Amino acid sequence: MNPLILIVEDEPEIARILEAAIRREGMRFETAQTGSSAVDLHFRLKPDLVLLDVLLPDLDGLEVLKRVRATTQTPVILLTALAEDLDKLVGLRLGADDYIVKPFNPLEVTARIKAVLRRIAQTEPLEVLRLGWLELDMAALTARVRGQRLDLTLTEFRLLQTLAKQLNRTFTRSELLDRAMPESDALERTVDQHLRNLRRKLEESGLKGKNQIQLEAIRGVGYRLDFEAA
Repeated sequence: MNPLILIVEDEPEIARILEAAIRREGMRFETAQTGSSAVDLHFRLKPDLVLLDVLLPDLDGLEVLKRVRATTQTPVILLTALAEDLDKLVGLRLGADDYIVKPFNPLEVTARIKAVLRRIAQTEPLEVLRLGWLELDMAALTARVRGQRLDLTLTEFRLLQTLAKQLNRTFTRSELLDRAMPESDALERTVDQHLRNLRRKLEESGLKGKNQIQLEAIRGVGYRLDFEAA
């Protein structure tokens, strides 16, 4: 079945443009005009991706994102008229997978949607990578520590997958951006925010010390994942 996209946009003209672009690509869609209706539709319809405007009546987009992320890993792309980096990084910190700044080209929006959906589809079936207590299931796009699932976004999982497959190799921000967020025009420094989130979640899960995972920032170069078996 063609993917279902939940469009959350309170400006009718912009919503119609997005609907037409998504329809042309053969994808299904539902549209919400408020934050509260978006939360309700998300949990009832379980869409494949949410296209989420930041400035909404009642609940703003960031609050909607927090509520979605509280229980699911549905990919979310933010639409924002706020060009400041701080606003973008707040969205990434809360778990957005990508962002697009208004005004936008509808072709860019559908390209980003397809890129995120491809990241879900391009997995290696039945491959499981184990590093000490950490287990990555490439088919299910899930990570577990001692059997407990880590609450990772799709982008965070892709970053962890990339680093874990080549332990102790230092990746540049550009390399990580290309592998985890293909076809995105996000700035390289947005990788820092995703990796800060990832490091925090790994540490909160108890992955420290020997036979553990350590995500390291290499000054002036990028990041690497270290693993030392006890």
